[in-house]
Amino acid sequence: MKIVIAIDSFKGSLTSMQAGTAVQEGIRRIFPNAEIFLCPIGDGGEGTTEALVSGLHGIYKTIEVSDPIGRRISAKYGILPNQTAVIEMASASGLTLLSEFERNPMYTTTYGFGELIKDAVQNGCRNFILGIGGSATNDGGIGCLQALGFAMLNRNHEPVSYGAKGVAELAFISEKYAIPELKECEFHVACDVKNPLCGESGCSAVFAPQKGATPEMIPVMDNALKKFAEITKQYHPDSDADFAGAGAAGGLGFGLMAYLNASLESGIDLIIKETALEQQIQNADIVITGEGCLDAQTAMGKAPAGIAQTARKYQKPVIAFSGVIGKNAEYCHYAGIDAYFPILKNLCSPEETMQYENAYQNLADTAEQVFRCISAVNLSGFFRK
Repeated sequence: MKIVIAIDSFKGSLTSMQAGTAVQEGIRRIFPNAEIFLCPIGDGGEGTTEALVSGLHGIYKTIEVSDPIGRRISAKYGILPNQTAVIEMASASGLTLLSEFERNPMYTTTYGFGELIKDAVQNGCRNFILGIGGSATNDGGIGCLQALGFAMLNRNHEPVSYGAKGVAELAFISEKYAIPELKECEFHVACDVKNPLCGESGCSAVFAPQKGATPEMIPVMDNALKKFAEITKQYHPDSDADFAGAGAAGGLGFGLMAYLNASLESGIDLIIKETALEQQIQNADIVITGEGCLDAQTAMGKAPAGIAQTARKYQKPVIAFSGVIGKNAEYCHYAGIDAYFPILKNLCSPEETMQYENAYQNLADTAEQVFRCISAVNLSGFFRK
């Protein structure tokens, strides 16, 4: 029997690798000789770097960068054996780096994210996978671009402030001192957000309130980004503020597309491509996936759905495990997940449920019971021993 395990992290409890290892342990209790391919995954958010670095035997590089409000912090990114850099913007410019009272997108910046990219360029990387989930910012990516040498200038040809405040001050942009090696680089952005840059569905209206924006800030930031898009048109006529995903990460999606010629792609599709996971799924007998909470959102393009849709191409059965089952999780069946199983075995507090040891044991035990069932109903004739 050949089994592919490609399970997302159980956030707060298990990394993707730890979750996959737990499932593998449970399976081996019943099928000790099964051929198991374990591939950590992510969808562009938290855990994507770890998934690719551990799955492809890369390395980590840790440097000092600016956090969203300018404090110097340590942040890491991954370098794969083929010199592809894997960078999560949340490690430098993420919302979780700030306390609640520090969150204000008028002042938070993507500058630290740009510092990570700059360091990777200086270390010889020319291919990039960028995860842009979990941002604390609404600056259109101008902070990131400033770190890469782009000059963002006000009417007096002075550098603008950081954050959305700086976007509102913007009058001119100069690419004269941008890092020249950027022209040799290819940027693939893991992005499952479809929002445009501006308007009712834009980043300011939809996402900025989660980052500390007051109602009064929303129109100010939205108008500033409209102006940024107009100025950008002068330098890059093909730039498109209405492109699906331009509003991702507070407009960072737009900035990366316009100035770095980045492509926005499904996060899980990027993972599948980079890890050659599709070939493994094609040759599998059964595919295991899952995440911390399976619900209707899972079916709308999150990592387990991406795995299931790939498996469906080759008519492979898909089983999913999750910490809990949320509302309308049955939609996951339409996405290609044949059956799903929550792992919680008995009543306990949320804190106990989230503890690593408990989550790991519950997941391993649930996997064991599922594969006991497979064995008991004599389905082994369908599988290679």
